[in-house]
Amino acid sequence: MSETTSPAISPEVRSSTRERRRVVFATMAGTTIEWYDFFLYATAAGLIFTKIYFEPAGDTMAPVLAFMTVGISFLFRPLGAFLAGHFGDRYGRRVVLMVTLVLMGASTALIGLLPTYDSIGLVAPTLLVFLRILQGISAGGEWGGAALLAVEHAPANRRGIYGASPQVGVPLGLLLSSGVLAIMTWIAPGSAFLEWGWRVPFILSVVLILIGYYIRRSVDESPVFSELAERKKEANAPIIQLFKKHWRLVLLAALIPAASQAAGYMTTGGYIQRYATDPKGPVGLQSGEVLWVVTASAVSWLIFTIIGGHLSDKLGRCNTMVIGWILLAAALLALFPLVNMASAMSLFIGLTLVTVGLGIVIGPLSAHYTEIFPATVRFSGVSIAYALGAIIGGAFAPTIAQALVQATGSTVAVTVYLESMVAVSLIATLLVRDRTGLPLGVEAEDPSGSSLNKVRA
Repeated sequence: MSETTSPAISPEVRSSTRERRRVVFATMAGTTIEWYDFFLYATAAGLIFTKIYFEPAGDTMAPVLAFMTVGISFLFRPLGAFLAGHFGDRYGRRVVLMVTLVLMGASTALIGLLPTYDSIGLVAPTLLVFLRILQGISAGGEWGGAALLAVEHAPANRRGIYGASPQVGVPLGLLLSSGVLAIMTWIAPGSAFLEWGWRVPFILSVVLILIGYYIRRSVDESPVFSELAERKKEANAPIIQLFKKHWRLVLLAALIPAASQAAGYMTTGGYIQRYATDPKGPVGLQSGEVLWVVTASAVSWLIFTIIGGHLSDKLGRCNTMVIGWILLAAALLALFPLVNMASAMSLFIGLTLVTVGLGIVIGPLSAHYTEIFPATVRFSGVSIAYALGAIIGGAFAPTIAQALVQATGSTVAVTVYLESMVAVSLIATLLVRDRTGLPLGVEAEDPSGSSLNKVRA
């Protein structure tokens, strides 16, 4: 292609350095707030909601039901992805991100004000599930928009590191939610934490949403979407076009993050926290120290997410992710033996080892997803594939882990389950073509519509 056509092929060159930095900060801040809200619920499900909303179900069923409410929200993430994808491909990335941020924050704050089972009976867990569903709808639309906004503004040779900015929101959200809960166990110890202390981090979401909304208002629309609008190339029915032409790609792309979702939701889904603090279990640590350990391990996750994004700009998306899968598979073998040593230090080592592979895998994901889907259906493709991957991998990972341990009396079955998920994601990664650095604009789209190595879309 000649120099005169390059702006149309690579519209991301229109973004200034200042605007790119603003986008990085805005996507990181927004996704951090979104995942703070989402993970706050998951952590509270294992430590708190089991006792104040589901205790009448008994010691065996209460934690299962609590973790099921974590998973139920995932079933509604595709709905959020469908809605966000449709409107994002037609009206832009930025407006969708504003809506998802407000919806998530409002749902979280209302959870913090919700009466307990003892106060209003079955109405309490029913409302809890409804608000969790709203969180799921919001999460389904958030990630795709943030990923596209970051990557479509980035220079072609730095999409991995720019795309890591919304991915960093995952460990930052975990760090923030676990850290605030840990602080509240100190401010309101014992029964005070169950009575009112846990509510403060949820209500705090209102302040975070106001901050996030202000930051995102200052960001320009994606240059790729601006090019689509100028050329009148927005898909009239993007979801129909996506599944008509690219359904195989959607399915394979959904399997790529499935294992990172399953492994990540051992902590972000609250399972490890519940397992490590269960007074009848083999570990028996205190809630406060477990929360501080999870907070500390999130720092490692953050660092290796940035490393993963940077490496993908040097080695390619798929090569970097394969390295991450190998490291994650090795770490999962050591996870539960270390946790079962029943010390805060061994728990920290186990979780930190897992975050190395997790970070290297999820760091390149925003850029990889953005590059493999055509511009006209990109928001729909990215959002729906990621939402489906979350269901396959993360939705009921804590519930499955809880059920396996209760059925077998051992964590070995959980390790086998997680390793199987890694194998599936590794195969899916190898089947999708690496398109690192290829132009993102409309004129650069592959006429065959294929981003697959061995299967034609």
